[in-house]
Amino acid sequence: MNIENTKAQMRKGVLEFCILSVLRDKEAYTSEILDTLKNAKLLVVEGTVYPLLTRLKNDGLLNYRWEESTSGPPRKYYGLTEIGKTFLIELSGTWTELSDAVNIITTNKSKKS
Repeated sequence: MNIENTKAQMRKGVLEFCILSVLRDKEAYTSEILDTLKNAKLLVVEGTVYPLLTRLKNDGLLNYRWEESTSGPPRKYYGLTEIGKTFLIELSGTWTELSDAVNIITTNKSKKS
């Protein structure tokens, strides 16, 4: 079994939630999103994030706007829609339940026979 593949699948499973969380309080362009994920030690590549941003936009969870940049081409800033905000609240609740359950199972020191 390939441990790297399993670890990558675990990261992919939470990536959508993390991206929506990055955009919870403010708009951001893709490089900012990637930097935030990288700073949190969630290593992803642009080739993974761009299609996910497009899918989230097509699902009505994100919108975007173009803004001129003083240091290059215009930047596409992503933000949550109202549906996206509601979706993120639901995911947050689910994440808390899942995280609590996994922590209970993986840190349970007592074994029942």
